[in-house]
Amino acid sequence: MTDPVALTADLVRCPSVTPNEGGALVLMERVLTEAGFNCTRVDRGGISNLFARWGRAGANRTFGFNGHVDVVPVGKAEDWTHDPFGAVIKDGWLYGRGATDMKSGVAAFAAAAMDFVKDTPPDGAIILTLTGDEEADADHGTVALLDWMAGRGEKMDVCLVGEPTCPEVMGDMMKVGRRGSVTVKFTAKGVQGHSAYPHRSKNPVAALARLIARLEETPLDEGNAHFDASTLVTVTFDVGNPASNVIPAEARATVNIRFNDEHTGQSLIDRLGAEAARIEQETGVAITLATRITGESFLTPPGEFTALIADAVQAETGRRPEPSTSGGTSDARFVKDHCAVVEFGLVGHRMHAVDERVWVDDIVQLKAIYTRVLRDYFA
Repeated sequence: MTDPVALTADLVRCPSVTPNEGGALVLMERVLTEAGFNCTRVDRGGISNLFARWGRAGANRTFGFNGHVDVVPVGKAEDWTHDPFGAVIKDGWLYGRGATDMKSGVAAFAAAAMDFVKDTPPDGAIILTLTGDEEADADHGTVALLDWMAGRGEKMDVCLVGEPTCPEVMGDMMKVGRRGSVTVKFTAKGVQGHSAYPHRSKNPVAALARLIARLEETPLDEGNAHFDASTLVTVTFDVGNPASNVIPAEARATVNIRFNDEHTGQSLIDRLGAEAARIEQETGVAITLATRITGESFLTPPGEFTALIADAVQAETGRRPEPSTSGGTSDARFVKDHCAVVEFGLVGHRMHAVDERVWVDDIVQLKAIYTRVLRDYFA
């Protein structure tokens, strides 16, 4: 049987700080090929990705797993108790960058898939899509894999993303959707002048502050049955003016919106643009927008697939996972355009932290959950 803990440790030892591959996908390609998977590197834009399939393309049923092997930077290595890439196991914990997010998830579903096809070859196919570009811009990761698959007629019927989803204990939550995310950068351009003669200037600071205040004070919605209320947060306000007696010519601010399925990214951009235009009319200060939509909101409605995952989690942990749409974005936002997608993985509150670590027993349990999912899907 494939040991998911040992495979997690091997992956953690690969310094795959995004966008560096660090040997992680080379490792996965080797072990999956040895297990009978047909592997193809799908690199694009300097990003490393791996597609692996057991079974024939176009099979009557194809189950997919998706995950990433890239990790965030470690910060100051001297702040860590153990080498961030040492995969030290102590007192039941496996330490290392990516141990939680999400090399253990990749190891668990790869181990489950490899053992499953060896012990009970299914009537169908299993696809693993692994990317090295989830923690960065994600422009050439899972998107590249899905583009490549579409061009070759490769198709997953359903997909399970192995991101950490549980807030406190194994089995307490799965993600059946995600909020969308849009970032808007405002630039306000006025007329520079002396602060003693404000009537001779147009103050971009005051105009932009008025805009931000209105945006912050006006709720986007009240949420609904599946999503919390959308949120708008100002993340920066920049003037760069060292003088106390000069009205500057320009001010900048950035907001990030996490939105539910009552909006689209473009509808929110239009809404903010309209408000900026009103402020421009009121103040005479020109305000322009630069925007980036990093994901639309989505929901996988309750049905056979969500029940399949929930049943497997409950059988292995004794807990029925809460279906949730909370949290940030993940690559599920891309997969949802390809097939039905659900996320389930480890407890995630230690991800991205100094001394990131995972409870070893949880990795073993996660493999058991994924194995049960495969068994029940192909039953």
